[in-house]
Amino acid sequence: MINLFIDTDVILDLLADRKPFSSEAAMLFTLAEQKKIKAFTSSLTFSNLYYVLRRVEAHPKVMSKLTGLSGLLSILKVDELAVRNAIASGFTDFEDGLQYYCALDHKHIDVIITRNIKDYKNSEIPVMRPGDFLKTIQ
Repeated sequence: MINLFIDTDVILDLLADRKPFSSEAAMLFTLAEQKKIKAFTSSLTFSNLYYVLRRVEAHPKVMSKLTGLSGLLSILKVDELAVRNAIASGFTDFEDGLQYYCALDHKHIDVIITRNIKDYKNSEIPVMRPGDFLKTIQ
């Protein structure tokens, strides 16, 4: 089974139905539901999602979405080492640095799925856009 670390932007595409990206995100989560992939994200993602979604939706609706999401993903901790590595890393997007070091620390992530692949240019883990990944498994 392929272990995917799914970045916040892709999950937000799904939960906020951001067109045209939401359909590819939905396909990824369908694969996770079908147990064809194992999906991971960081605990930081949930905070970011709440912050963004709460601007446009009521708290109960956001919490319902996060509850459903939490059943589809394995949630990795963002720890002190990930924070220190992200600070020292040179990532131009600090949040992506945190996500990367969280995924790297897990040691079993096969691919990082994001729409911001330029932010992961020095990644030791392969990085793909959702659509590109979906093409590789079809």
